[in-house]
Amino acid sequence: MTVDPALQNAAGSQLRKGLVPLVVDVVLPVGSYYLLSKAFGLSELVSLALSSAIPAARTIWGIVAQRQLNPLAALMLVVNVAALLLSLLSGDPRLMLAKDSGVSSVIGISILVSAFLGRPIMSTVIRPMFGRGQAARLAVWDRLSADSAHFRRAERTYSIVWGSVLLVECVARVVGAYTLPIDTMVWLGNVILLVALVLAFRLGHLVAMRPMKTLLIAELATN
Repeated sequence: MTVDPALQNAAGSQLRKGLVPLVVDVVLPVGSYYLLSKAFGLSELVSLALSSAIPAARTIWGIVAQRQLNPLAALMLVVNVAALLLSLLSGDPRLMLAKDSGVSSVIGISILVSAFLGRPIMSTVIRPMFGRGQAARLAVWDRLSADSAHFRRAERTYSIVWGSVLLVECVARVVGAYTLPIDTMVWLGNVILLVALVLAFRLGHLVAMRPMKTLLIAELATN
């Protein structure tokens, strides 16, 4: 099978672009937690609360800079603020550790529902990567999505893979938040997330993206 180099490069570029804010949201909060708790002797709850302010501040800045309310950004902000308030009121730092799994669960469930309703959300991510702004390529995608049952099945499969992996990641982080030491789960929770993202990307490519690419390339060759 011949892989479209442009499509592969576009996918890699899109992945790198998405990982930049992820690194910021992971590295800085983890580093600041250990700095505040170990170097400055603050409590686990206060350290977690202050370190959680970093991704929240980045989300707010993104909304202000883009002057557009992104649903995912809004969801992350609401979950962060709600978990912060609940944790401070209850005095339970483990609730704050589990908060990020709330975002994963909502996203995962939304992706799965969209797949079973026949409108897979993840197709909105893949389609622009394939189209690269070219009307002809986007038309090929739309034609296959409308006429090819095999193509539609691959679209649904891709979203099902991502939704399922995110739900498993959610469960793993909640279990870890309430069973493992907090100092361990601060870094391990992010490792679980990164592993889940890589797994979803690789597994989705293997079982869904490859068949889709084959059909797309074949259709392009006939035009």
